[in-house]
Amino acid sequence: MRRFSSVAPSLGVELTALNAQDAGEIERAVTEFARAPNSGLIVTGGAPIVSHRELIAALAARHRLPAVYFRRTMVDSGGLISYGSDLLNQYRHAARIRRPHPQGREADYLPVQAPTKYELTINLKTAKAVGLEVPPTLLALADGVIE
Repeated sequence: MRRFSSVAPSLGVELTALNAQDAGEIERAVTEFARAPNSGLIVTGGAPIVSHRELIAALAARHRLPAVYFRRTMVDSGGLISYGSDLLNQYRHAARIRRPHPQGREADYLPVQAPTKYELTINLKTAKAVGLEVPPTLLALADGVIE
């Protein structure tokens, strides 16, 4: 949230954190948030978010809120757009670095590395439902498009 907060003023955007944990809290928070004009969602990670991904996507569509998610699974569940690290690439990298080091180093010497590959996924059905037209240039940049 800090990263978003530091950039928001330069973009003329006001951020409101919705820290909901269960389905009821999520529904109340999104419904209340949707009453403000020109609203949209940035959905970050966490167990409550992943376990309620279909509910969040359905609420965003019902209230015609554009939403950006952190994982493709959220878009597969009906979300609008995701931009996040490619999990398969991260798993492959983890498997490579977990192999024993040729010089006999143990697993406690595992390097920490930020993701190197990110993927953009767009759900055109959801875009249509919330009344958005996705520019062809953005579609051309997408790693995945759900039609």
